[in-house]
Amino acid sequence: MKSARFSTRRLVTAALIAALYTALTVCLAPISFGAAQCRVAEALTVLAAITPAAIPGLTVGCLLSNLLGISLGTAVIGFPDVIIGSLTTLVAALLTRRWRSCRLWGLPVLSTLPPVVLNALAVGTELTLVSPVRTLPVWLLQTGLVAAGQAVACIGGGLLLYRGLTVSGLANRLDE
Repeated sequence: MKSARFSTRRLVTAALIAALYTALTVCLAPISFGAAQCRVAEALTVLAAITPAAIPGLTVGCLLSNLLGISLGTAVIGFPDVIIGSLTTLVAALLTRRWRSCRLWGLPVLSTLPPVVLNALAVGTELTLVSPVRTLPVWLLQTGLVAAGQAVACIGGGLLLYRGLTVSGLANRLDE
């Protein structure tokens, strides 16, 4: 008897998403961990609109990426990002899943906003706290830079990914 919440397929889907998130983040380490960050892998957050398996996959992927960033010496923020960044990705994925039915032109546009807004606030604050100059203008700049990068990745890349998966029929296979 198969549980509705747990199946081998969901476990494998979550593991694949975690691996893809980690690979994208580490391969693009200079922009993923730098003083001005843009995590292209956050575009994968839109997968939570397709399958609930993306929620643990994204969270574990972010956690592993941040740990690898520290071990490779590329993570500017360091250990706080392991906890804060992973929790931010978890909440963003949960909200993406929750808002998946709010659509514009058949796309879950509203569900792409949580990763943009939450990462801008969390990562912008973290980057400001590790900066030698901790002022409101620095925070606004860091938050704005992260928001701009995340908007391109999550809204642009995420919606293209979503459209490609739904048109190809792979979205239905992910959520079986």
